[in-house]
Amino acid sequence: MNRVKMMEPASPTNGWVNTIDSKNPEVIAKASRIITNNIYCTLSTCGIDVSPWVTPLFFAYDDEWNLYWSSAIVSKHSQNIYRNGRVAIAIFNSSVSEGTPEGLYLYGTASELKREDTQKVMKLLVNRARRQVNRTVADYLDDSPRRIYQFQPQEAWVSGDRLPVDNSNILVDTKIQVNLQELQNSKLI
Repeated sequence: MNRVKMMEPASPTNGWVNTIDSKNPEVIAKASRIITNNIYCTLSTCGIDVSPWVTPLFFAYDDEWNLYWSSAIVSKHSQNIYRNGRVAIAIFNSSVSEGTPEGLYLYGTASELKREDTQKVMKLLVNRARRQVNRTVADYLDDSPRRIYQFQPQEAWVSGDRLPVDNSNILVDTKIQVNLQELQNSKLI
């Protein structure tokens, strides 16, 4: 017989979300290492009909931990952002062994980048790319079918330890909520 046990949602009270270490320099360094060492993120948006949508994206970032990417205006995730700018982003290395994840989880808002910021952000994207980029600022303005989008984080977490449930061999992944101000004040690696 298949037994389903209802569990308490992850929270600081049950220890599955750690808020004590939110300013810990090792936790801040871990978040910095994850964003620096990975060039792709997974963007999660929600449509007007409340259906979720995820998209892998090449991204760049600035010192304030804002993320940037380019996409077609008509893509599903871009249209979702125009309708509802609330998004979540996960950044992780998918080549690590099972049970040893290091992930950075972000929640915030996304929008089309302001025209006047396009040149500056284009430099971030070009510098982060691992191959030559043959696009110009004009490729993202006016009648172009592509735009650059900006994500502004409001909350951040990194993966924490795996903890046993009820002293069993069943492990639950935990998260460490990261102090966003500490992240933004830190020097990215």
